[in-house]
Amino acid sequence: MSTVPLSIRPGEAPARRRARPVHRWWRDAAGLVAWATVVFVTALWVSDGGVQQLGSAASGLTSAGRLTGLVSAALLLLQVLLMARIPWVERSYGQDALARRHRLAGFTSFVLLCLHIVLISLGYAAADRTGLAAEVWDLVTTYPGMLLATAGTVALVLVVATSVRAARRRLRYESWHLLHLYAYLGVGLALPHQLWTGTDFTASAVATAFWWTAYATAAAAVLAFRVALPLTLSLRHRLVVDRVVREGNGVVSVHLRGRRLETLPVLAGQFFVWRFRHGPGWTRGKPFSLSAAPDGRRLRITARDLGPGSARLAQLPVGTRVWFEGPYGTLTGAVRTSRKITLFASGIGITPLRALLEELPYARGDAVLFYRFAAATEPLFHHELEHLARTRGVRIHYLPGPRARDRVSWLPAGFAPVPDHSVLRRFVPDIAEHDVYVCGPTAWARAAVECASRCRVPRQRIHFEQFAW
Repeated sequence: MSTVPLSIRPGEAPARRRARPVHRWWRDAAGLVAWATVVFVTALWVSDGGVQQLGSAASGLTSAGRLTGLVSAALLLLQVLLMARIPWVERSYGQDALARRHRLAGFTSFVLLCLHIVLISLGYAAADRTGLAAEVWDLVTTYPGMLLATAGTVALVLVVATSVRAARRRLRYESWHLLHLYAYLGVGLALPHQLWTGTDFTASAVATAFWWTAYATAAAAVLAFRVALPLTLSLRHRLVVDRVVREGNGVVSVHLRGRRLETLPVLAGQFFVWRFRHGPGWTRGKPFSLSAAPDGRRLRITARDLGPGSARLAQLPVGTRVWFEGPYGTLTGAVRTSRKITLFASGIGITPLRALLEELPYARGDAVLFYRFAAATEPLFHHELEHLARTRGVRIHYLPGPRARDRVSWLPAGFAPVPDHSVLRRFVPDIAEHDVYVCGPTAWARAAVECASRCRVPRQRIHFEQFAW
């Protein structure tokens, strides 16, 4: 187990720049822009005679196909913007909330794209009085930009197929992330078809200006926040591996040092996407949370050996250069609304919560930690957590043992006869007055969130976030 001291004592660390708070209206504004975009493209269709053309079978099919194509294109661009890591939007929603909206917009866009292809093909076949197969072949081979659009559709099919939950569970994060980049290819390949043959894209100066602006905005957001900003921060701070510590039980901590880290606006509880320039495959990023509160001099991440991306951390040489994206995530003190806190951690989910316990202000006895782990192992950061208990008065409840087999619970099997919410009220009678932070496997975390809700903790005081993939 690591016996590294916690943070540098007050007065020894340089003054650290804090992340700026994000106003709630950013979330509302982002949602309003999304809905306004869909309404606007529908209005473009109406202004170009879309409703009037619904009168006959052939023109009606074609007009409906045009509408589904327009809305699909708008949602596809919104999908790109949702995951462009725009800082103000990301910090107001959180990555898991953005990921859910990203998936919803993506699947809806794909369904509408399929409808667009079917309806347009049927409408053109009815107008030309030809067979469907012959019409599709003619559309693909003779219309400008259609071959590129077909290739783009294939790329989007690949992205959607690998985004289904069953498929995602079978893929490593690195492989899924690499395949997901084909979404950008799909968007790019669709653009020529839309501008060359899409009458709704070129019907008026307003439509043309809107679509060019929309595509340019999406491209600029990706380049600025997924490429330029991470590159700038990596070059400015020049992070390198300072040392690697094996914590035991397949867990390893990586300590990082760099330049001017006091200016990095990061909070305990956040995560970065890391790329360690060592060995093959280093360009594929992997998300890890900070496991210690940032002190302006060093950062620390901790990971369990769950795959090639995390396993290679143990072999990193000292001095390895590090590229990073972030910080991301809203599991921080910025969302806290009360003076008392209760934290639920399971397994490696202790890492961001241990950092929070170090950074957040609270009085003795006002912070409670429930830590679930396998009975055969010593709890991760045991010495550091005990230090926090002694010096800051954190009340820690270790929960070792196998998980319950007959129900989904945040408690080990030994508590099975007692309802979860009764146990929580027994340990924390005033739980309804606490902010609750949860980090662990999805099913376990949802059980903890539901338990807190049953104990009348307001929903806005329950904070739970997953990595976005």
